[in-house]
Order: sequence, then C-alpha cells, then structure tokens
Amino acid sequence: MALLKRETPANLPVKVLQFGEGNFLRAFIDWMINEMNKQNKFNGMVRLIQPLEKGMGEMINAQDGLYTLILRGIENGKVVENREIIQSVKDCLNPYHQWNETIAAFCEDSVRFVFSNTTEAGIEYKEEPYTPGACQNTYPAKVTALLYERFKAGKKGLIFIPCELIDKNGANLRECILKYIKLWELPAEYAKWVQEENLFVNTLVDRIVAGYPRTEAKDLEKEFGYEDNLIDCGEIFHFFVIEGPQALADELPLKEAGLHVVITDNQTPYRTRKVRFLNGAHTANVLAASLGGLTFVDEMMKDPVFGKVIRKSVNDEIFHTVNLPEEEKRFFADSVIERFENPFAMHRLLSISLNSVSKWKVRVLPSLCDYVAMKKELPQCLAFSLAALIRFYMLELKDGAATGTADNGSYPVSDSPDVLEFFAAQTTAYKADKNAAAMIRNILANTSFWEMDLNSIPGMTDFVTEKFEMIEAQGIRAAAESIL
Repeated sequence: MALLKRETPANLPVKVLQFGEGNFLRAFIDWMINEMNKQNKFNGMVRLIQPLEKGMGEMINAQDGLYTLILRGIENGKVVENREIIQSVKDCLNPYHQWNETIAAFCEDSVRFVFSNTTEAGIEYKEEPYTPGACQNTYPAKVTALLYERFKAGKKGLIFIPCELIDKNGANLRECILKYIKLWELPAEYAKWVQEENLFVNTLVDRIVAGYPRTEAKDLEKEFGYEDNLIDCGEIFHFFVIEGPQALADELPLKEAGLHVVITDNQTPYRTRKVRFLNGAHTANVLAASLGGLTFVDEMMKDPVFGKVIRKSVNDEIFHTVNLPEEEKRFFADSVIERFENPFAMHRLLSISLNSVSKWKVRVLPSLCDYVAMKKELPQCLAFSLAALIRFYMLELKDGAATGTADNGSYPVSDSPDVLEFFAAQTTAYKADKNAAAMIRNILANTSFWEMDLNSIPGMTDFVTEKFEMIEAQGIRAAAESIL
C-alpha cells in the first residue's frame, strides 16, 4: 500500500508559519486554512516548525504535509462523520537542525501569520543567552531571535495568533519577547518595531481532538487505499475566539468561509463560558468517575450515577454562575453535554486528571464561590468534587512517581512536585491517625494551592469531610449517589 503523497506540487505561497505540528493544530488551524483555500478565500500554505527537537517533522515531510482528518461526533442526536485529506500544510522544519532554513522561512515576503500551540508551559520567559546561528530554547526566545532577523531584513511585521490555553496568550507572548530583547541588549529600534509593526492577539480555542486512532488505523487505511501515519481525529464542534481588530477578517476570512469564529474586542465572556462549562465540568467530575472504575468521558456520561452528577453540576450549579443571556448559556450547556457523550472522542479520564489541583482552582472554585454568594448555600456537586479530588490524591510517592489506589486497582497521579509531596505527607498522616477532619482542614487551608483558605466558605469543611469519610466507608459510587 502506497504512502499518502502529493500528486502535484503545492504551488500556493506560504502565508502561515506554525510552531507546533501536533494533533490539535492540524485538526483546528490547518483544517480551517484548508477550508478557506477550498473556497479560494485565502490561497496560502502553512509551514510547520517543530517547537521541540524531537517531533513529527520527518513523518510530515515524508507525506508532503498531507494527512487524513476524520471529524466525528453527535449533532442533534445523530452520529456524524466527515473525512478529508488536508492539503494546506507545505512541509515542516526542525529549527534545532535547520536554523538557517527557519530564519529564511521567517523572512519570506509572503509570510503574514504565526500560529502556535506549544502547550500551556510554552509561552514562558526563562533567562537564556542569545545564540545567533543556533536555535534558542523557549518558544518566545526562538520568536525573538527569528523576528530580529526579519527586522534586520527590512520586512514588514507579522500577526501572531497563539492557541495555547492560557489567558491573554498573545499579550504574554509579546511581553516575553520584549523581556528577551532587554536581556540580550538588542536595539531599541527593534523593540519599537515589535510593538508598533507586529500584532499579538489573544485567543480562545475549542475543539476536542483525539489524535491518531491507533486501534482503527489499519482498518481505516484499507478503506482509504493508502498508508497514512498522520491520521488525525477530532470532534465536529469547533469554536475560535480572536481578541483583535475587525480588520483582521479581511486578511483572514475565517468567518466568511463559514467557520465558527468570533473576532471581538473582549474575549472574557467567551473564556468564562468555556472554562466554567466545558473545562469546569471535566475537572469537577472525572476524578470521581475514575475512582469509580471508569475510563472514558462518554462512559462517564452513560453511567447511571456519574452521568447524573455531571448533568446536575452543569445544569443546576455552573449554569447559574455564568453571566450571559439565558438562551446563550442553554445552547452552550447542551452542546457540552452532547460533546461529552461523543463515543468517538476516546477522551480518557486519567488524561484529564493531570494537574487537577491547579485546574480545580481555576475551573471549579470560581463557580463554587459565585454560587455560594448567589444562593447562600453550597453547590453540592462542585463541593463534592473537592472531596473526590482529595481521595484521588491520597497517594504514595516513590522515586518521584506518585500512585493512588482505588477499589479497581492503582493509578498514576500527575501533578507538580510540591503538590505531590504535600498530598503524600497528608496521606501518611491520615493513615497513621485516621483523622479525616484534621487532614481536610489542612488541605483546605493551603492558600498556595487555592489562593484562599477554603475553610472560610460556610459549611465547606464539614461537607467535604463528611463526603470524604463516606467515600472511604461506602465507596465513591455511594457517596456520589448521596448528592443526587
């Protein structure tokens, strides 16, 4: 079976440089550009740049940038599936081995946009020396060095559209670049050019991407009639918010191409909606379901207990805390439930469990606090989620690896070292004295985790203690049933 290859060369100019060659951007940005190209509205190609030394570049180049994208999901209660070959990617550069080629790519006249998805930790400032002629380490340092070459070449500025899941991602990227300019003592004229001639927009991206379908790949390739090592799978739903000038739509006609894109001067309401409904519902519910022996999100939705808990948390608790028109909230709440029910997403609960302490603070705590302020009572599902989190984080730490134990066996706990060490110490103390109330008070009082003492929330300490003890005595399923 022949490898998927281009029959004719890609002859459109490269208008986009993209840091990140992973599943998400290929199922989101590159798909969107492909859509615009099909309608002759953009007519430009994407050149990928690996953010890390080891990546998928060689595989992408072997297939001339082509790959099959499968979008599957539930729409109005019906299963929908779309398949197509994405043709918008030209090639991929590895800057660690092709720095000069990466500079040349950055200085091309046709290039106008820079997209990125280098993980939440990618847009960060870490002091490092300037290394002309060699690749820098952090993503912002790479951009600072490459943009300096473009500045020296007398080229026009670029539009940066980062897709990392951090608030004010564009503003953060610009600030990091300006810090590197100062650290490296680069010319003041360059700093001025960065600020005045380049645009850094903040964004919010939304699409669940499952990635390469390992269990189905061989069967799919038989159906396709070709070999494809880069098959990418995602859900049908997509939403993209860009906080920037409306004039951006002229150069990047995403909305005109029929895509669900909003260009606005304030993305905050959209971010709050997504973080509370989608991310908050995930974080508030997956740990309990995982302790209950479940593996995937759609499995959690079908479960007679955990499925009811997540629906109650979305519709009866989070819903009241989002400050948007009722019909807009209703549409988004219903779409979140439908997306979670998608049997094709293959979204693992343990994958979502990574760094749950910081996620709970950002995604769940604001809804809980707002609900208490509005209703003068605890939202039971959201408060219960903290008891489930604490039980999930009862762990043993050995050689830096953390392991928790549930009725159905052991599981890895992934979080920052300080979080794991704290919970390991709390677990040891609890096993020695069986004093759940003392342990819960200590955990809720840890302001370095929550940025407040959670014991100060009326009824919180007693409720979380009661539900934790119920989980220990009767199991997670019985404890979850008690809040329905």
